[in-house]
Amino acid sequence: MTRLRVVIATPLTRELVELIARDDRLEVVWEPELLADPEIDWMAGPKQRTPEQQARYEALLDSAEVLFGVPDQSGRALGRTVAANPGLRWVHTIPAGGGQQVKAARLSDADLERVLFTTSAGVHAAPLAEFAVFGVLAGAKRMPWLLGLQRAKRWGPREPLRLLSETTVLVVGLGQIGRLTATMLSDLGCHVVGVHRREVEADVERIVPVEQFAGAASEADAVVLALPGTDETRGMLSAEVLAAIKPGATVVNVGRGTTVDEPALVEALRDGRVGMAVLDVTAVEPLPEDSPLWELPNVLLAPHTAAISSHEPRLIAELFAENARRFLDGETLLNVVNTREFY
Repeated sequence: MTRLRVVIATPLTRELVELIARDDRLEVVWEPELLADPEIDWMAGPKQRTPEQQARYEALLDSAEVLFGVPDQSGRALGRTVAANPGLRWVHTIPAGGGQQVKAARLSDADLERVLFTTSAGVHAAPLAEFAVFGVLAGAKRMPWLLGLQRAKRWGPREPLRLLSETTVLVVGLGQIGRLTATMLSDLGCHVVGVHRREVEADVERIVPVEQFAGAASEADAVVLALPGTDETRGMLSAEVLAAIKPGATVVNVGRGTTVDEPALVEALRDGRVGMAVLDVTAVEPLPEDSPLWELPNVLLAPHTAAISSHEPRLIAELFAENARRFLDGETLLNVVNTREFY
């Protein structure tokens, strides 16, 4: 029997390699000495390799029919591999937003037609939705004000904090993360409104089209962004939307930093139109040292870490194993990248 040759292109533990290899129709190739230590950071970028090791690594990539992970998490390395390996049939990207790695590879239409790309979308939905709920709560319970009193060693004044039952949350983007966020917030008693390009099943009171984003923002106590980073979503939280936003509203971003007009957000945070921003992502990462976001007292930053849990590598390996079964059985794969919008 000819087996499908899968090359592990990104750091992975032996246990998870063995999980993938349980399907005896797969020939799983794993050379851990050519990869970073997965116990330190399994999403690590390029490992420092000798020229001989780099040549071995590229030879393995060029022998694959399937890649688990984009080589060195690099669009450029992916482009080199696709060009050098005419037998490559499928690449599974580790990030939920792996479509951006595919876009960065600058592949031809013929290559995008020849190679199938999938992402790990859905694996990160629970931790990101929980972080979004945390952000909404932080805004409703006035975390910046409370921390300011604490740091000033002031006991009071006693002022009201908003109840979730009187909080309206706008969830922008109703993919897996946005839908789970909406469910969690609805279960807590929030009034949840969705913004999406089309009607979908979600635990929201209504869905408004993207064109009505600004109007909906004017009535929301919190805006949660759960958008992919595409040309269509770039700058969706725009100066226009921020000008219309309900005064004192909370902004939470668990999607991509490119979806926010960051200078306009900084201005809105400074003048109080936005009461608090809870950001897992920024337009440029790592966030530059001179960014005003570091110093603003009503901003809480997470270093793009809200999606990470101790279960992440196992869940992604299980997703890949299920997709490998589907691939071999001729079924539709999960999380296929849209190679027009790259999400």
